[in-house]
Amino acid sequence: MTEILEQLSGRTVIVGSGLAGLMSALTLAPEPSVIVTRAALGAETSSAWAQGGIAASMGADDSAALHLADTLAAGDGLCDPLVAAGIIAEAPAAIAALEQAGVRFDRNAAGELSLGLEAAHNRRRIVHAEGDGSGAAIIAALIKAVMETPAISVLEGFEARRILMDGERVAGLLCATANGAAILPTSKVVLATGGIGGLYDATTNPMGNFGQGIALAARAGAALADMEFVQFHPTALDSRRRPLALISEAVRGEGALLVNERGERFMARVSGAELAPRDVVARAISAEIARGGRVFLDARAALGSRFAARFPVISSLCGEAGIDPAKDLIPVRPAVHYHMGGVATDANGRSSVPGLWVAGEAASTGLHGANRLASNSLLEAAVMGMRAARDISGAPASATGAIFAERLPAPADASLIRPIVSRHLGVLRNAGAIEGAIAALLPLAEGNGPAADPAIVALLIAVFASLRMESRGAHARTDFPLKLANANRRRMCLSDVLEIARATPPYALARSA
Repeated sequence: MTEILEQLSGRTVIVGSGLAGLMSALTLAPEPSVIVTRAALGAETSSAWAQGGIAASMGADDSAALHLADTLAAGDGLCDPLVAAGIIAEAPAAIAALEQAGVRFDRNAAGELSLGLEAAHNRRRIVHAEGDGSGAAIIAALIKAVMETPAISVLEGFEARRILMDGERVAGLLCATANGAAILPTSKVVLATGGIGGLYDATTNPMGNFGQGIALAARAGAALADMEFVQFHPTALDSRRRPLALISEAVRGEGALLVNERGERFMARVSGAELAPRDVVARAISAEIARGGRVFLDARAALGSRFAARFPVISSLCGEAGIDPAKDLIPVRPAVHYHMGGVATDANGRSSVPGLWVAGEAASTGLHGANRLASNSLLEAAVMGMRAARDISGAPASATGAIFAERLPAPADASLIRPIVSRHLGVLRNAGAIEGAIAALLPLAEGNGPAADPAIVALLIAVFASLRMESRGAHARTDFPLKLANANRRRMCLSDVLEIARATPPYALARSA
C-alpha cells in the first residue's frame, strides 16, 4: 500500500541533508519545505566529513579575481568562467549567511578569520571551524537552525527511489520508508544527494553514496554533464578502514612533505611540489605505488608536536591506526573524493527537467571544470543551495500534476558495481578498460535488480570517459596522454548514453554474434 502524504502536498521537497540541502531549506524559510533523508538529519553526508573548510577571498591580500584565477587553472580549461566568477564573488556572502545561521568559524586573537592554505591556492583563503573539523561544525550548526525553523519538515528514514513525472514536469517523489512506499506530491524537487564515492572501494565518502541523485535525475530525463571527471584525493590514510580516512590537503599546506619508502621527496621535481593540483599529486603517488613502492606524508619537521592541536580529527584517525603523526610517517594513497560531473544545471541550479533543481556535488555547474580546486566544494554547496532556494521562491506557483504511482524499486546495492568501477575507471584509464566497464555495466543498468541504479551512474562515467580521447584534469588516459587544443564540456541524457553503450565493443560484437 502506497501512502500519499497529502498534508505536505505542494511544498518544495529537498532530498539530502548535507550543506546544500540544509542551506536550501533555511533560505526558503518561511516558505514551507520538506527535507527527505534516508538516515538521520546530517548523517551520511560528505559535508560533515569535510576537514579543510570553505574557500573564500576574505584576506587583505586576496580578491575574487585571484580566487577565480586559481579555480580556472585547476579546472584545466573546462570551467564555465561566468558561473565560476559568480559563485566565487558570492563567497563572502555565503560565509556571512553561515555565521548568521549559527556557524562559528575559527578566528585569531584580533578577531579576524583564521585563513588556511591548500593546494593550488596562491593565497591563504580557507575559512575553517574547529581546526580540521569544519564540515562537522558547519552541519551541526545548520541542523540546529533547521530544527528551530517551523517552516521546515524533516522526514528521516525516507529514501528517495524515483521522481514521478506528469509528462515532462515533476509531479512527486516516490520514497521507501520503514512502513512501505510513500509519495510526496510536489512540483518542486531539489536534489542535494552528494557524490558517487560509494561506487569505488577506495573512497573517502560515505560508502552508501553512489550517486543517487544522478540516477534519479537521469531516469527522469535530465541532461548530465562531464561525468568522466572523478577526483581522487591524493592522500587518504592507507589502512583497512572503509571508507578511508582523509588526510586533508591543509596538512601539506602547513608544510608536510610526501616521501616514498626510500625517503625520496618525489614531488620536489614537479611544479608546485606537494601543493600541485590534486590530479597531479594523485597521479604521482599512483605511479610510486604502481612500481611496488609506498608513499608517506611526513609532518614531523613541519608540525611535530603541534599536529594534534592543528588537526585534532586527523590526529585521532591516525591514532586509530597506531600512528602518531608527531613522530611517525603517515602512509597514504589516492582515494575517490569528489565528482566534478553530475546533473547539468544553470547558474541557479535548474536542471533540464522543469521542476527539478540540483545543488552541491550531485550537480555539474561548470565551477570545477576538469578538476576541483580544494575547498571550492563547500563553497559551491552553500552558494548553490541558497541560489536554488531563491530561484524557487521567485518562480511562479504551479499546480501539482497528476501522479501515476510506480512500483517501489528494490533497494539499491552497489556491491556488484564496486569491483568493476574500481578496476576499470580509476586514476589511470585506457580504451580496453573503459570498454570492459561498459560491457560489464550495461546489462546491469538495463535490468531491474538492486544493482541497476548504481550501474546507471557508473555507466554514465564510463561512456563519458570513452568519448574523451585526451588527458585533462582528473581524467587521465594512458592511450591518449596528451591534451587536445580545444576543451569542450559534454552533455548527454541517459538515452544517449545507453545508445552509445549498446554500440560499443565488445558488447556490440556479443549482441551481433
